[in-house]
Amino acid sequence: MTNTTLITNVRTADGARVDVSIAGGRIAAIGPGLAREPGVHIEDGADALLLPGFVEGHTHLDKTNWGLRWYRNEVGPKLTDRIENERRWRAQSGHDAGAQSLALARAFMEAGTTRLRTHVDIDTDAGLRHLEGVLATRHALRDVFDMQIVAFPQSGLLGRPGTDALLDGALAAGADVLGALDPALIDGDPVASLDLTFSLAQRHQKPIDIHLHEPGEVGAFTLGLLLDRVAALGMQGQVVVSHAFCLGALPERERDALLARLADLRVALLTTAPPSVAVPSLKACLEHGVTLFGGNDGIRDTWTPYGSPDMLERAMLIAMRNGLRRDDDLALAFDCVSSVAARACGFEAYGLQAGARADLVLVDADTLAHAIVARPPRKLVVANGRVVARDGALVQ
Repeated sequence: MTNTTLITNVRTADGARVDVSIAGGRIAAIGPGLAREPGVHIEDGADALLLPGFVEGHTHLDKTNWGLRWYRNEVGPKLTDRIENERRWRAQSGHDAGAQSLALARAFMEAGTTRLRTHVDIDTDAGLRHLEGVLATRHALRDVFDMQIVAFPQSGLLGRPGTDALLDGALAAGADVLGALDPALIDGDPVASLDLTFSLAQRHQKPIDIHLHEPGEVGAFTLGLLLDRVAALGMQGQVVVSHAFCLGALPERERDALLARLADLRVALLTTAPPSVAVPSLKACLEHGVTLFGGNDGIRDTWTPYGSPDMLERAMLIAMRNGLRRDDDLALAFDCVSSVAARACGFEAYGLQAGARADLVLVDADTLAHAIVARPPRKLVVANGRVVARDGALVQ
């Protein structure tokens, strides 16, 4: 693709037939019948549906076994079983976070994802090794793939001395966001854990994305403590709570009170919409003005055999988990892996409008709802103005 390109004969989700002019990696214009200037490269969209590049809001590129031989999962049922099993297996197998994160990132791009937030384990056994591998992947794809890295203490913050110093080093080395994990049930002291997390984030002027698996009243208590700190420290709009399973199980009155606080403090929620546990309701979040976006979590790793780098599939799973069947409701699920996810993560210049980064996906589908449920091969994927995939395969 040249520096100036015109994609013709495509349809937007609202049914409009348009052309898209791309220059310097940005959308220069979008509308019907754009002029064919001399020397401009023409891509015939052949009546395809035009979508913005997809956004993966929460995954773990460093953990994946994507493309490797099948991992036989015999891990125990507890969260700590999975944590300990993974640490042991990665050390024994020599799992290469650099090679594996690159393989999965390329698979995401092939399927239409152009922006991604990945959590990377920071561990007292591995140090910053996994981070270094993912930083190398980000550098390798820097011209086309917009990646945020979360420094994530998978074993908790307080239980393994030295973790806070490693997180400090990870943020200094290039991680964009500070992660955290279950301050009550993993760290055992939610006050101390949250105080240290917020102190680290403020020291580096970084946002926070916390895994909160804690159920019911325990999770609600931790969430309340977190919101207290957001308010006291002026970190409105800088915190994401991933999973937030407690919000799917609380009585409606208590849930709604927390949703109101989340909205007021502009704290976003991330859901993977798993079928096996209670999850925050998309409709309830929308009614209260809470931002809820989507992601896969782990993909084909020692935790789970499931997951896919296709964000249309994740949109479908979010829709199914929330009982969405109408075409307009399916569009809400797509927002969770596109515009809402971009806003929640802070990805700039996103969307299908002049001036936005030229991240585009073309699919053979009648409508957006059709694309979500059928998940056809991507006819064309454009990232930062460049064609990166054609007919379901990477071109670079």
